[in-house]
Amino acid sequence: MPKKPNKKQQPGGTPATVALTAAGVDFTVHSYDHDPSHPSYGEEAAEAMGVSPDRVFKTLVADVDGALTVAVVPVAGSLDLKALATAVGGKRAAMADPALAERTTGYVRGGISPLGQRKKLPTVLDASASSHPTICVSAGRRGLEVELSPTSLADLTNATLAPIGRA
Repeated sequence: MPKKPNKKQQPGGTPATVALTAAGVDFTVHSYDHDPSHPSYGEEAAEAMGVSPDRVFKTLVADVDGALTVAVVPVAGSLDLKALATAVGGKRAAMADPALAERTTGYVRGGISPLGQRKKLPTVLDASASSHPTICVSAGRRGLEVELSPTSLADLTNATLAPIGRA
């Protein structure tokens, strides 16, 4: 069962919540008990929070022409690698090695947040995000999400908005 949303920074917050607090952005934290046997981290988050999967976004790390790039897409669909490459002016994209993604971002797979990453990477947010007043993204660990406006997320990550998701 999800715990109560909380706008205040909790002691021992994640780098993502610390970054949001430092930026003075309005956000809500949602936590839930993560089930390691669930087949999809994102779908689990949507179900646990009672939020439509088109408003819950997953953070994926891809390699575009040798450069790591963050893609933020709805959990209801998948990432279009060709569209991601095009969005950042590249030719080819492939999913990054999970261990490299973890080392570079400072987060574990299933808990990678687009916010507060160890190394700031180019970020592309799926254009569908702008059709929602708020979206949810990982807060930096499994079972923890932050809800914020897509504009705030784009501003904080210096994201490009582009149609990179597939239904």
